Amino acid sequence: MLKSRSLLFISLIFLYLILINQINAQTLSADITDTCPHWVQDAVFYQIFPERFRNGDLSNDPQPEDLRGSWPQDPVKEWAISPWTSDWYKLQAWEEKNGRGFYYNAQLRRYGGDLQGIIDKLDYLVDLGITAVYLNPMFESPSLHKYDGATFHHIDDNFGPNTALDRQIVATENPVDPLTWKWTSADSLFLKFIDLAHRKNIRVIIDGVFNHVGLNFWAFKDLKQRQQESIYKDWFIVTAWDDPSTPRDEFDYRGWMGVRDLPEFRENEKGIVDGPRQYIFASVKRWMDPDGDGNPADGIDGWRLDVAEQVSPNFWKDFRTVVKNINPRAYITAELFWDDWKTNKLMDPTPWLQGDQFDGVMNYRWAALCTNYFIDKKNKINATQFAERLQKLASSIPDQTNFILLNLMDSHDTDRLASNIVNPDLIYDKMISVPDNRDYDVRKPNADEIRVQKLIVFFQMMFSGAPMIYYGCEAGMWGADDPDERKPMLWPELTYENESSHPFGRKRPDDPVVFDQDLYNYYQKLIRLRKQHDVLRRGSWEFLLTDNDRDLLVLKRSYQGQSCLIALNNSAEPQDVNLKMQDNSKSIRYRELLTDGPVAVEKGVLHFRLEKKSGAVFQPRTDQ
Repeated sequence: MLKSRSLLFISLIFLYLILINQINAQTLSADITDTCPHWVQDAVFYQIFPERFRNGDLSNDPQPEDLRGSWPQDPVKEWAISPWTSDWYKLQAWEEKNGRGFYYNAQLRRYGGDLQGIIDKLDYLVDLGITAVYLNPMFESPSLHKYDGATFHHIDDNFGPNTALDRQIVATENPVDPLTWKWTSADSLFLKFIDLAHRKNIRVIIDGVFNHVGLNFWAFKDLKQRQQESIYKDWFIVTAWDDPSTPRDEFDYRGWMGVRDLPEFRENEKGIVDGPRQYIFASVKRWMDPDGDGNPADGIDGWRLDVAEQVSPNFWKDFRTVVKNINPRAYITAELFWDDWKTNKLMDPTPWLQGDQFDGVMNYRWAALCTNYFIDKKNKINATQFAERLQKLASSIPDQTNFILLNLMDSHDTDRLASNIVNPDLIYDKMISVPDNRDYDVRKPNADEIRVQKLIVFFQMMFSGAPMIYYGCEAGMWGADDPDERKPMLWPELTYENESSHPFGRKRPDDPVVFDQDLYNYYQKLIRLRKQHDVLRRGSWEFLLTDNDRDLLVLKRSYQGQSCLIALNNSAEPQDVNLKMQDNSKSIRYRELLTDGPVAVEKGVLHFRLEKKSGAVFQPRTDQ
């Protein structure tokens, strides 16, 4: 008997140890494998185009020599920093002298936006309610957009406080050897920015442009100079070597989309080949854990990956492993835009969202659908079609992923939301630049068009997915596609010239350029509302009403016992709505969250009025 009890006791101890080990193993496994960045579903993103956000340090403004290596590659004879507050389309004195017109000179313009300017305006972002920023490329580059990188391991010296010192520091390095890398003043200021942003509860993701580089990229410059003797000859896709016995330069290579200014990296069965692959991964580690102590708190919070579909999935799988090993909660989002430009087919991101590549994408399909419903007139879809297509989009990808997609309406690659509204019935992102479409209207939106913008932003903030605002949309900025959507940021304390010029000399209104405080306040109010209510960020959704005749939508969002009703009137007339509720809702009273006004349910029907092009959000009252 004693022996049996002893054996039983030992067995229980053994079972206990097994269970403890299993629990510990499961806990550890969850920590390692659960790499979904859940913070994204609670975030409100703000996209910043650094050169055009704020000039905080006049001493680092670009000089003519800083443009060398970027399009249009012409030597600059007369040039000056462009005035921040000038009429956008008006040619400056030096631009008039070259006789090349606005769209040539726009690529030569620099306005001096820099890191100090972003730091100076962090409180502006906090006041707006922003909790994450996406920065267009920050790395050293001669262009205004920085998608033609000269390096991935240094911040552009014109964004930092001491350009001359930074160039001296870089000259002492061997760029292929991370052990020789140093921190420039621009790098250090960027790390300071990350720290300040984190202190203000703002996360930072940056652009990773790893498919191609610029003509100033250090390995490509060595290749061009040394030709077959370069140790980087296998990094790129060389199609012809120079023949030194001839006066002509026969050197040729593949550029991204055929653009010679953007040499492409070579790929093999693993994706990007080992040389640039190791350089990219070393750069990733540098910015995600700058002090290398294993704690990523001092680094960036994720990556937005440019033209991601043009890099092998095998590379992105390895990229993900590197990123998540440094910071399991880092956000990896991708630009997956056009599947077939000619047939107007946007890319389905589903294959890239299966857990081994990207966490999310820039949700351009969502933006195109919203354009069809809220903006288009001749090509408009009705409320039922909008609801059905939203459901189809959501059902095509994992449920969890729907909450961490970047729901945007515009970016540096599209016309601005306000100008999209002014120019309805154009296919999203097509024929939206003035050179491509001479009939594109460059004027400022009127009051009715701003109401449409407010309604779209209302839906954006009330829907699942992380809303992303393109810089200045909340301030009333407008503009066609590249470069017109990249105007200098509109600040309330600055006085701007009216926009009265046209790039092709056409007649247009004399439009005042002023900060739209009312529009800003509306964005701010919606963001605050979203942050206050978990159900608006994390709740499931279903459509309760799609009224095609009156262009009305009502959807219900639910989360952990909470619920709310989102109502939208997309028509140009006020609407009285009688929404039949479920039987158990007969005695429930609601309040409208934007106005904080009470709304009653009478005989099982919720009665409310919506002004034209407006929305409302109703929540059951807790004081019943």
